[in-house]
Amino acid sequence: MSIGKRAVSRLLGAVLLLPAAVLSGCSFGTSIDNIMAPPKLSVEQEQIYSALTDAAGSSISLKYPRSGKYLSAFIVEDIDGDGGNEAVVFYEKTGLGVEENTLRINILDKDGESWRSVCDTPAEGSEIEKVMISKLGANDRVNLIIGSSLINRSEKNVTMYNYESGSITANFSESYSFFDVTDLDDDEENEFFLLAGAATGAPAQAEVFKLDSEGIYTKYSCDLSGSFSEFDSLSYGTLDDGRKALYIDAVSGAGSIQTDMIYMDSGRLKKIFETPEESASTVRPAGCSCMDVDGDGVLEIPVQTIAEGYEEVSEGEQIRLTNWMRVGDDNRLERKYSSYYSVGDGYIFIFPEKWRGKVTLRRDAVNDEMVFFAYEDGKAGRELMRIFAAEDMASREDRISTGYMLLHTKGETAYLAYVPPSAESGDELGLSPADAAVRFCFRE
Repeated sequence: MSIGKRAVSRLLGAVLLLPAAVLSGCSFGTSIDNIMAPPKLSVEQEQIYSALTDAAGSSISLKYPRSGKYLSAFIVEDIDGDGGNEAVVFYEKTGLGVEENTLRINILDKDGESWRSVCDTPAEGSEIEKVMISKLGANDRVNLIIGSSLINRSEKNVTMYNYESGSITANFSESYSFFDVTDLDDDEENEFFLLAGAATGAPAQAEVFKLDSEGIYTKYSCDLSGSFSEFDSLSYGTLDDGRKALYIDAVSGAGSIQTDMIYMDSGRLKKIFETPEESASTVRPAGCSCMDVDGDGVLEIPVQTIAEGYEEVSEGEQIRLTNWMRVGDDNRLERKYSSYYSVGDGYIFIFPEKWRGKVTLRRDAVNDEMVFFAYEDGKAGRELMRIFAAEDMASREDRISTGYMLLHTKGETAYLAYVPPSAESGDELGLSPADAAVRFCFRE
């Protein structure tokens, strides 16, 4: 297998984006509004806040969603489809009875130039995790989708609300580990999707809900391939046959993740890996998320293997290569590329196919470089290339003055490579500087 011209052109200057539907990020033990100074309110938000305190009193504190598109305690959107905006405010109220939840949702509408509170309802939990506003399926109603949690984030619940004629109503509630709105089956209508972590006696599940014109949800579900309770990251991508799939990087033991994949087909929610063993073959260290390495729209799964010559050394001294796997015929994993992937530095160097099984590498601790060598007869042979991350201008210019070429910069760090002239010409394993540059990718 070799990289075709189109893939090479994509690799040149490729920017590797982290998945859109990402679960990893900052985790706070207390509410954001308790550890950050509240942001300065806009004029409109001041007006909304004044109307809120007129209705709810002054013994309140605003609550801010932890993630997602909406990160303000104030959301000004058309949530009833009447063409005019309403305001949704999340706040916590003191002085309520023990049986009442202190986390509240207030809806305000505009009366001329002034805002007024029209309804107020308790929310689930004690923290707002994520908010989405979307239509679903064939139904025209606008859904206010709110994920909430207890303060220790041990339990999460997602609730869908509809606001109509001055009243807000909850019509859906489920526990979740992750949720999203997406068109998973490419029928040009959005579905509601969630992942639920494994519970006692029950495996982790993926669930998709379709909403019809009558307001009825139809649920599709399938068990995932492991007893996952946490999810590292999620990415949408296509398979080789054009099907849209969700790549689920789930936490699998201490410091490890593994991939499961689901898709919609013929009115059913299905998974690529039919057995836990198939999914377990993708186990690797955290941080190695699925990504579209060559920019062709098809995500690859990184699977690690021990580099040549390191099979007999201790695990802590091993250097590993990364094989980028795609889903081929019969939903089986096939190797697409082999590479060296520096998760810490964020770069990937795609091996030419002629290097497979014939090249190894080592860390040059003195010069702080990765060195690629020919591997022959069980021994490291001639040097083929070096990669260096320069963290200041002086070291960058020093390397460039000795023949290194610049591959990529990020902030103050420059990534450079050196190809010895002997490897560039007349060596069956040699690369030209241009080919080496094309094969360097950076994960932004």
